[in-house]
Amino acid sequence: MEKKRKSLAHSFGCALQGIAAGIREERNMKIHCCAAAAVLGLGVWIGLSLMEWCICLILCGMVLALELVNSSLESLTDLVTQEWEPLAKKVKDLAAGAVLVGAVTAAAVGGIIFVPHFL
Repeated sequence: MEKKRKSLAHSFGCALQGIAAGIREERNMKIHCCAAAAVLGLGVWIGLSLMEWCICLILCGMVLALELVNSSLESLTDLVTQEWEPLAKKVKDLAAGAVLVGAVTAAAVGGIIFVPHFL
């Protein structure tokens, strides 16, 4: 039996539902969205250059995407097992570590971009 392919619009709708669920249900996603909004507002206020905007947008998108992947891996891990398992902990810790690396990198680059505007 052949599976019916879903439309492109349906696929985008599912992706938007996933983003909305992440923002609605995940505390850290809310924090990252607030940080991204602050970066965008500050960028408008100080008048970032085109290149600075590109870098900031890429980094904000990267952190938000990493957080969505982290949340999905945590949910999948919880689906597989509700009991404490060393491998399940490792999966969650690795995914959280990826978000931390991305967020620290974004913050460091953000400092490099924003601090000179205030000096």
